[in-house]
This record gives sequence, C-alpha cells and structure tokens, in this order.
Amino acid sequence: MGGPGGPRTGRSGQRRVDHPPRHDALVTAGTRRADRSRHDEQDRAERSGKAKMSEASVAVHADADLLAQAVAARLVVKLLDAQAERGAASIVLTGGRIAAAVHRAVVALPAHDAVDWSRVDVWWGDERFLPAGDPERNETQARAALLDLVPLDPARVHPMPATDGPTGDDPEAGAAAYAEELARAARPGHAALPHFDVLMLGVGEDGHVASVFPEHPVHHDSRPVSAVRGSPKPPPVRTTLTLPSINTAEEVWLVASGADKARAVGMALAGAGPKQLPAAGVQGVSRTLWLLDRAAAADVPPRLRSLR
Repeated sequence: MGGPGGPRTGRSGQRRVDHPPRHDALVTAGTRRADRSRHDEQDRAERSGKAKMSEASVAVHADADLLAQAVAARLVVKLLDAQAERGAASIVLTGGRIAAAVHRAVVALPAHDAVDWSRVDVWWGDERFLPAGDPERNETQARAALLDLVPLDPARVHPMPATDGPTGDDPEAGAAAYAEELARAARPGHAALPHFDVLMLGVGEDGHVASVFPEHPVHHDSRPVSAVRGSPKPPPVRTTLTLPSINTAEEVWLVASGADKARAVGMALAGAGPKQLPAAGVQGVSRTLWLLDRAAAADVPPRLRSLR
C-alpha cells in the first residue's frame, strides 16, 4: 500500500489511476517526501490566495477481499502519519458491506497495533435514525467489526444521534445536536467542523454517498449536518453530513465493490452532475481517491484505464 501522500496528480485536470501498492511498502521515505511535497503545495496555494482542491485518482484491486485489505492498510498508514504530524488522528466512517470488510481487515493487520487508538477521533458520515444498538445502524456494525476491538478513548468516539437518545425521535434535533458536537471539536478560530484526516464513503448503485441521494432536498441544505426524510433506501429517516462538510476532509476515499456499482462509478468519474449523482460532487482538500475492485471499475472511462 502506498502512503497517504500518494502519487501527485497532473496539472491537466485529468484524473489518475494508481497501481495497487504492495503491502510491504506501506511506509517509505518516498511516502514521507510525497507528504512534505503535498503540504508545500498546500502552503503555496494558501499564500497565493487560491483554494486548491484535489483531483481524483483511482486504484483498482482484483476482488473485494483484496480491496478491503488494501483500504485497511492505507487507513493504518494514514492514522500513523497523522499522529506523527499532529499527535492525533481523525477519521469519518461509513457503512455497508465493504466498510465492514475494511473494519475487519484493519483488526487483522498486525500493523494496527502501532496506532495509538486512544488518540483517534471517530466520526460518522451518516447514520440510520434508529435506536442505539440496532443492527442496521452504521455505528453498531463498526463497533462489532472494529471499534470494540481496539483501545479507543470512548470520549473520542462520536456516534450520530439515535431515536432513543437525548434528542428523541426528532431527526432535525439530532442533526442540530451533531452539528454542535462537531463545532465543539473544531479548532478555535476555524470553521464549524474539526479536522478530518480521512473520510471514507461507500457508493450506492444510484450514486449516493453517505445519505445524500440523487435529486434529494438535502442538496439544498447548507448546514453541516442534515436530517434526511423520505430516503429512497430504507430506513426512510437518516442523518448525514452534507456534501460541503464531506468536502472539508483532507482526504476522501470512495470505496466501491461489485458489478452493481460499476455504472455509478463510471458516470461519476466521467463528470456527471452531483445533484443527479452525488458521488460526482465529492472532493477532498488534498486527495480524492477511488478505491475499487475490478467489477466496480468495469465502466471507468477508457481515458482513465489507459493510464493504468
């Protein structure tokens, strides 16, 4: 696996495709140099007054199992690098079958013991608005596969509200409460969101990310966190970070597996509109990385495939 700095994108605006990196090259001098180069570029962009957002790159792995292992290895490296740089790390989790596989793969990696889990902040990109402990909640799945198996500081784990929590069965109140929690964790003098080192997203068959669905009113919500009613996918009531919040993350990883995701992935990378295909509107500050298996990458545009 390559480190979080990864290969640099070109100036032409064309998205890149990465070769799947080797697991025995997780932390290299080249990774550190790439990180320093990336931060130098960010500093230059800030000094010039230009907001620099990342271009997308694509890494394709043979199958879902190898994809999960590769994402897990990248995640461990990212957490270690963030802790080396800032003393702490912050991650935003997602749900779904591939996310659960990634969580299990992190625990299976011997290198996961090198992470100081007590200095990792855990957030969620979206959640099903259900009682705490419901097996359909992303939090429940993440706890079973990863969070309950590593020595996290409970105070640094930030689940989205549940229907039986302090805000009750009111998704708007729950969304507002989560926005307040995010604001409390933000650095003084900065925006209403904390620093996110990496934010992971699944990609739906319809191109939705988190609980931002195509043509849904959530697209018009400028708040950091939104209540979602009438979700086209059950359950109908959810809580989600909005796209502007998602796009504040240093790195955003879109992880997709299976042939049923191929059309949405291909359309997003071909430049579809974000209201029609929310995945197309995702962009991390320093890196936007599509992590796919071959089935999900089947419709990746030829101009990207030629770079492999």
